[in-house]
Amino acid sequence: MSADYSSDEMMTVAAARQLRDGTACFVGIGLPSTAANLARVTHAPNLVLIYESGCLGAKPDRLPLSIGDGVLADTADAVVSVPEVFNYWLQPGRIDVGFLGAAQLDRYGNINTTVIGGDYTDPKVRLPGAGGAPEIAASCGEVVVIVRQSLRTFIDRVDFVTSVGYGAGPGYRARLGLRGGGPKTVITDLGVLTADPVTCELTLTRLHPGVTVDQVRAATGWPLAVADEVSTGEPPSTDELTVLRALEATKKAGV
Repeated sequence: MSADYSSDEMMTVAAARQLRDGTACFVGIGLPSTAANLARVTHAPNLVLIYESGCLGAKPDRLPLSIGDGVLADTADAVVSVPEVFNYWLQPGRIDVGFLGAAQLDRYGNINTTVIGGDYTDPKVRLPGAGGAPEIAASCGEVVVIVRQSLRTFIDRVDFVTSVGYGAGPGYRARLGLRGGGPKTVITDLGVLTADPVTCELTLTRLHPGVTVDQVRAATGWPLAVADEVSTGEPPSTDELTVLRALEATKKAGV
């Protein structure tokens, strides 16, 4: 990576670019929220940000610290109940994109944010849990996942399926009756993976500048599928970096 920006900044910018103006996006806290707010301030001013707490069309001037952060309600077009968000907006398929993070991810885009190691009742690590992620993964038109890539996070089979991706492969989502399109795009600090339309397996399609295919393979816990032609993404622009760093500064300052 260039000394002008970090791998995390490249990842966040790449994720923000994935969001189209005018679409409705269900946003998770953390990296997804940072990327979504970056997109809204830069190229997608009409992006509709929806948070699990019931805030529709939130336009925060700083990064929210949680889904219950007051800045979301203060800047939202409307605030509705949590059941309404899920029962009326999410489950009927009215939200275009779900933006999620992950603690573990496998080759079929299944996400674990629940437990690592051992079993559910006695794990090595207990994670924050599901929140609304399972419903987001099930019902949004498509899901974008943003996660740092390593052998610890990209494993052959997740320890616990918190949010279903493509399960065990083709046809799995249909058998469960899931409305949404699943995790079509995974953006990491190394590049971009997309779900193969036939096998449903995550496939490397784009590298970030300065990253090689071998580096991505070395950070993946399964034999990585690689597209015949792998492109290289554009580095962050000056404007993107300026806005991103200003957003990050508000989070660090706690204002």
